[in-house]
Amino acid sequence: MENSVGDNSPSEDEFRFQTVGEQLKAERERQGLTLSDLATRTRVPMRHLDSIERSDFASLPGTTYTLGFTRSYASAVGLDAVKFNTDLREELAQGGYQSYQAPTQNFEPADPSRVPSRALAWTAAAIGILLVAGYFIWRSSMLSDDAVVANVQAPQVVVSEKAAADPVAGAVAGAGDTVVLTATSSVWVKIYDADNKPLFESEMVEGDSYTVPRDASNPMIVTGRPNAITVTVGGETVPPLGAPERTIVDVGISAASLLARKPVSPANPSRP
Repeated sequence: MENSVGDNSPSEDEFRFQTVGEQLKAERERQGLTLSDLATRTRVPMRHLDSIERSDFASLPGTTYTLGFTRSYASAVGLDAVKFNTDLREELAQGGYQSYQAPTQNFEPADPSRVPSRALAWTAAAIGILLVAGYFIWRSSMLSDDAVVANVQAPQVVVSEKAAADPVAGAVAGAGDTVVLTATSSVWVKIYDADNKPLFESEMVEGDSYTVPRDASNPMIVTGRPNAITVTVGGETVPPLGAPERTIVDVGISAASLLARKPVSPANPSRP
């Protein structure tokens, strides 16, 4: 039967004695497409498309992939992919590449054209990275919350006192008065100036002493056992720095600040 006028599709007679690969190549060339064009459309490597056209099945990765590539090729040029898969099975069987089995479904389970695209693979990888990062952020948050709870539950009372030098008391103290801290038992002490510059930090034991520099700018102390420290100004003992076993912070220990201090009230004063 002759083709109708204007119908450029190849007739069955033209395909009668051609292999599947030759038929696909003829249709590709009829449409003016290159192997590169087909590789872009099908995402099948150009060398595999060329092997299909030349019926060089030994160069292809396997029967399943060969059928899948051929199906993608036929679909890309508008031919009946199912028919070409059936014809290719017969051709493979005749060439000894496989035992012929009639197709039981309209697609190949391992059709390479169904393999996820590179963009989809990268998207999945990015989601995986985000999930891992989210887990570590959540874990860090949980650890931080545990630390906060532990700090809240810890029995600690902090007394904060910013003691500025009193000009009047400074005049009484005099420039030559020396401040000495002496430990009566083990106690941790940190001393720093108004700019938060460390002057002294150590675990003092009974008998250890530290002389506060006279030129220090508003020296201050932090310790958890102010009752374990005896303080003298010019050799004279001054009132304790704080109540027993209560942490003090930013307590001034210049001669002027110490002489201006009032006696520390008991931690639990009795009612009259």
